Amino acid sequence: MNIKILTPEYVVFEGEVSSVLLPGKNGEFHIMKNHAGIVSSLIGGKVKLYANSIDDAYAKYFTKENEKDSVFSYPIKSGVVEFNNNKGIILCE
Repeated sequence: MNIKILTPEYVVFEGEVSSVLLPGKNGEFHIMKNHAGIVSSLIGGKVKLYANSIDDAYAKYFTKENEKDSVFSYPIKSGVVEFNNNKGIILCE
């Protein structure tokens, strides 16, 4: 599935991931391939991408959670996510 993470200043990430874990108002939620369409607000926390690797152009924005799994995190203050047809856009600050 394709995920794009945008801030007012720059594109944080654009590429293929296997899933994404997001900080929602009622707790974290996981979006996986073929997830139903969703629009949701996000609170402060970490956006975690589950991907084999991240392009070097975007790697500077992410922290690798651990060496065993391919989980990359990006801290946000708030935001919105829209996901439909295996494409997601995360607008955040």
